[in-house]
Amino acid sequence: MLSSKASSNCHGQDSLYFLGWQVYEKNPFHEVENPTGIIQMGLAENQLSFDLVESWIRENPDVMGLKNKDGESVFRDLALFQDYHGMPAFKNELVEYMAKIRGNKVKFDPNNLVLAAGATSANETLIFCLVDPGDAILLPTPSYAGFDRDLKWRTGVEIVPIHCSSSNGFRISMFALEEAYERTQKLNLKVKGVLITNPSNPLGTTMTKDELQSLITFAIDKDIHLISDEVFSGTVFDSPCFISIMEAAMDSNLKRNTDVLSRIHIVYSLSKDLGLPGFRVGMIYSNNQTVVSAATKMSSFGLVSSQTQYLLSYMLANKKFTSNYMKRNQKRLKKRKEMLVSGLKKSGINCLKSNAGLFCWVDMRHLLCSNTFEAETDLWKKILCEVGLNISPGSSFHCSQPGWFRVCFANMNQSTLQVALRRIKDFVERSSFNYQQNMGSLSRKLISNWVRKLSSADREEQER
Repeated sequence: MLSSKASSNCHGQDSLYFLGWQVYEKNPFHEVENPTGIIQMGLAENQLSFDLVESWIRENPDVMGLKNKDGESVFRDLALFQDYHGMPAFKNELVEYMAKIRGNKVKFDPNNLVLAAGATSANETLIFCLVDPGDAILLPTPSYAGFDRDLKWRTGVEIVPIHCSSSNGFRISMFALEEAYERTQKLNLKVKGVLITNPSNPLGTTMTKDELQSLITFAIDKDIHLISDEVFSGTVFDSPCFISIMEAAMDSNLKRNTDVLSRIHIVYSLSKDLGLPGFRVGMIYSNNQTVVSAATKMSSFGLVSSQTQYLLSYMLANKKFTSNYMKRNQKRLKKRKEMLVSGLKKSGINCLKSNAGLFCWVDMRHLLCSNTFEAETDLWKKILCEVGLNISPGSSFHCSQPGWFRVCFANMNQSTLQVALRRIKDFVERSSFNYQQNMGSLSRKLISNWVRKLSSADREEQER
């Protein structure tokens, strides 16, 4: 017998998002060994600039060998002790890197930073610190498919969606925000905060300063917290530039409220920007010392290994490397995103305009047989099992409108993406041909019925 927590069905693993992965893993595409296999386009992983990281590793063998600048081994020091506050050298370099990504418009204090084993751990830890079981957080939708697991499964917190619509590009409107808050009140739930992803996952868009400041004002008025998940901040490859919630909070009018910064918290990781998800490096940043203290204690359940911190402290300290990486990574992401968008457009498929992320939010509403989530699921199954592409349906991101899909482009090489685009083009053409055939058959049937009725009417007229 399992505990009620372990057997709870709110983990989200039965979501189509995760089911698609399971199907893919049974038949993964390989250019040579399995060219008809399923191509993974549901994984937001950045492999486009991994060669730059590998190059730095080759040029710094002593760091990989756990040696210091004098060539002496530090293995014993790293293996025998780990301070759950984190290594000062690593935290210092991490906050500098975060500031660099944000154009050095904001500075971060390493004393306000709490390390965690990835953004999943960081988000959950922060929710544990801020929200009691049974209380609620507001979350704009479409939202990351893993948030049911990260925010709700073990914490017992309720997630209330802020429904955003394609009519305004899925931007967060104050009307939708207030509506979600009022709906939560009617459910007798206490709202403890709003969580946003900026840049957005799955939209690949960034928020404006006005939008961020409206959210801050809303949080102040309602006396709640504001969490900004900024794990994709280093993937912004086009205008407008990225604006952190911390930069938006520096506005003179907002700063008049003395506790504005104490209710704002950032989640960040190196999984997307540096393409190192396996290293499990995440963090919480907060100016609220009570939150920092509580999160530090809770971080014992998800620490970053000493050797990982040691290696990355040296990597991030190399400013020439980080500058070159950021510049080239953004160029590569932009080029690859444009390749996906133009390829889909040739198949008559459009994408939401985006400027960040490792994916596109793709509009396939015209391929649905009806405007329902059942039709979306049917289309997803066809694309997964017949076309051989694992893309993620909008329903798994709690999108309120059927027909939208998240399609990732940075976890594969260019030739694999070209194969994927050819497959989707062939599928659309087949679907269009079948539709025309069906419509032609239907038209002929209708005309035939009409002729029979007309002939019958003529006979009846003659018989009179």
